Amino acid sequence: MEGKLYRTLSIVFLAAFVTNAAIAQTDRTAIVSGFIYDASNGEALIGANVFIENTLIGSSTNLNGYYVIPKVPAGESMLVVDYIGYKKFKQKLILTPGDKKVVTVSLEVGNIQMEKVVVTGEALTTSEKLFRRPISKIELTPRQIKQMPQVAEADLLRSLQTLPGILPISDFSSALYVRGGTPDQNLHLIDGTDVYNPEHAFGLFSTFNTDAIKKVELSKGGFGAQYGGRLSSILNVTNLDGNREEFEGTASISLLSAKTTVQMPIGNIGSISGSFRRTYFDKTIAKAIDDIPNYYFYDGNVKAFFDINAKNKLTISGYGGEDVLNLIFNEDASEDVGFNYSWGNTTGSIRWTRVISPRLFANFWITGSRFESDFDFGDTVDFLEKNFVSDFTFKGHFEYHLSTHFTTNFGFEQKNLHLIFLQDFPGGKINIDKRSKHYVAFLQQAWRPTVRWDIEAGMRYNFFAADRNFQKWSPRFSAKYRLTDSINLKAATGLYYQFLHRIPRAFIADIWTASNRFQKGSSSYHAILGFQKELSRNWELEIEAFYKDYKNIYSFNQNVLTELSADAFENGEPVYTETRGIFNRGDGETKGVELMLRKDFGAITGWFGYSLSFTKYTIDGINQGQSFSPRHDRTQALNIVGNLDWKNVFRSLRGQQLIKHRSNWKVGFTLIYTTGQPITLPGSSYFTNTLPDRETTEFEIYPAEINNFRLPPYARLDISLTYEKHFRSWSIFPYVQIFNVGNRKNVWFLDYELHNFVQRTDVKTMFPILPTIGVNFNF
Repeated sequence: MEGKLYRTLSIVFLAAFVTNAAIAQTDRTAIVSGFIYDASNGEALIGANVFIENTLIGSSTNLNGYYVIPKVPAGESMLVVDYIGYKKFKQKLILTPGDKKVVTVSLEVGNIQMEKVVVTGEALTTSEKLFRRPISKIELTPRQIKQMPQVAEADLLRSLQTLPGILPISDFSSALYVRGGTPDQNLHLIDGTDVYNPEHAFGLFSTFNTDAIKKVELSKGGFGAQYGGRLSSILNVTNLDGNREEFEGTASISLLSAKTTVQMPIGNIGSISGSFRRTYFDKTIAKAIDDIPNYYFYDGNVKAFFDINAKNKLTISGYGGEDVLNLIFNEDASEDVGFNYSWGNTTGSIRWTRVISPRLFANFWITGSRFESDFDFGDTVDFLEKNFVSDFTFKGHFEYHLSTHFTTNFGFEQKNLHLIFLQDFPGGKINIDKRSKHYVAFLQQAWRPTVRWDIEAGMRYNFFAADRNFQKWSPRFSAKYRLTDSINLKAATGLYYQFLHRIPRAFIADIWTASNRFQKGSSSYHAILGFQKELSRNWELEIEAFYKDYKNIYSFNQNVLTELSADAFENGEPVYTETRGIFNRGDGETKGVELMLRKDFGAITGWFGYSLSFTKYTIDGINQGQSFSPRHDRTQALNIVGNLDWKNVFRSLRGQQLIKHRSNWKVGFTLIYTTGQPITLPGSSYFTNTLPDRETTEFEIYPAEINNFRLPPYARLDISLTYEKHFRSWSIFPYVQIFNVGNRKNVWFLDYELHNFVQRTDVKTMFPILPTIGVNFNF
């Protein structure tokens, strides 16, 4: 398979270079480039369409708001800039051969008459937008995330769980299981920096503050060579740069937390934004109810943007968050029996954006990311654990626009990694302290030989230096074909490698480890086919079939203490400094098909998603070497998400234009149905007497085949109702949400216990009906 990919890449690179060399010999064109901003706050607009009127020549802005149209015919033409929700911009151009014209535009916000803009304007059609969108890539706006009913407050990761191909493990987790992969196979980026643990409250909520988010992009597979280090998906979150025109803020109070976000200009040279969030369980409920543990989390973001000059921009951003849990089992005892557990992330980055020439655009980052968890039983129990990840990275990404047919992305990356796993327990110690480096170089070529074809080919080189070196080439290929004006066909394939592993356990937190001589790097092969159809101006249909395999995936060895061999001794007790024997190695595969029907604009918006997939793992030491379905495998999943702009619904029915009302109601609902998760039923049960001089016996269960049974199907309906009221200089948005409206008792797991020497099954369920209220303010 790798040989076929390499041959395909060689053919694409050669054909593209020959084609563009021929074009260059008769070149009588000019270059138009610049940035597109929001006139109201100075934020760069991502994905704005910039094109030459009455032609097929055009481009769209990147994550920095930059665009370039490299082959504009000399003479008179009309430049058009279009972005949904903004007034269309037009400017007449008079160009001569060889001109390098810079046109930077600040778009003014429109009258929110979105239906009219889409229907009667000259914006790109839904079909063209679908054609430009990479395969398996989904974008969500902060507005869409906030309109969805959630547990207590809007949450990014929980919103993503409603998309086809993405599954939750339970109501208690916001982690993403993407197309059969596990959460550690997802790369989470915030302003270009890796986030190693994107979850609060043991996974119940995510670390991303929705009030600080500007743009969300999720690639579920088949992503290009500029991304790597993970097997399943890329979640790229861009936070707000800050309002460059005036002070702006938001504040929110929910049953979970209080949070605020503020933005303001920095003179005439830039802007700054910041946000902070904190729960208050420890200040309210925990003080009133004795059985509630003392727990809280907080997080904060800050980002400063400096517009140095037309060619140089500087961005400084940071994030910090921590969860703290203090649990005492028996406060009446002479000595407190309990534990302290804390975990959190810290990230920081400096990004220099440089327009080297109109054709060549570059970003350079220096980033740092740190995750640390500490678990301590105190003086009463001799046990403590620490997991630590430190990542210091320098990277550069370049975009070179040779022509409207040919674009090259290339870059480099160096990661300096330090990982520690420490566990101190009676009779021994695990102390794994490893440093490693990860070097990357990549090249991605995009070639559009005709208006119907779009071909991308790339290569990513990985060199992972640890106590054993790993060198891997990672080819990527994708193609898009416009079958008709409203139908697109897409395909993608590639090899992906991962050298950092987050191993889940049933007890305490997951473990981060790096590849070494006992633990090989993981790999995955992706193959994807896609169909896209524009059903109307605002409706789109996407169907994708996919296949993924996994090599060298890992699980925690439950018999670790009986199978380890000591690497050293300290005070007569064994010390284990290697991962040998701690983890079990395995392989796996996932195959399936997804369908998504989506409407993003209008009085009624939302999507219908369906997925059918099958995941199998084969892991050494588990299930006697036979394949099994992992816990997160759900064969079928159905998601329906809807949002209604109440007053505009009636205007739409009467054929009137949509407007922004001073007061209005917004209704949101989410309906989820999935087939049951696999679980392991007991094969037999028996009694043991572990101590000869004791009369009592212990009840033991011997498991049958792993995950040999499935729980009942999961179903849930959530609804939300928001009232919005706009005043001259501020707005208020009180809301009520109901999670699990039908109070369905969805099964979490089965617990087996002994009652009067008879085995009894206790069914543990997830969240019951859960109403919450809150209020948001904009000022």
